[in-house]
Amino acid sequence: MVILQDDFNTTLGECMVKSVKVYHYDAFSKESDKGNPAGVVLNGDELTDAQMQEIAFKVGFNETAFPVQSKVADLKMRFFTPGHEMDLCGHATMATVYALKTKGLLGEKKRLNN
Repeated sequence: MVILQDDFNTTLGECMVKSVKVYHYDAFSKESDKGNPAGVVLNGDELTDAQMQEIAFKVGFNETAFPVQSKVADLKMRFFTPGHEMDLCGHATMATVYALKTKGLLGEKKRLNN
């Protein structure tokens, strides 16, 4: 996976702006811009649905993933296209797990419970 990183701003209410780190992963490739691009935002729990949608729109990838806490599993992933939320996205799932693992956010886990 190839990793690029961008910061995007999203509005909070009418006048506040929050900078959000979006990681760009090219799934299924070791070369930049040769794989299937996905955005990953690791602080999804801090964002509203509208902010996730806005970020996905600004990023412009087919899908942007937002891992969030789950009440029934180790984590939940939300996927947004520039126009709407989706139930599932394979390459964004792989990019999210890769991001969480390489950044040490999964600890020693070798398996995620769903």
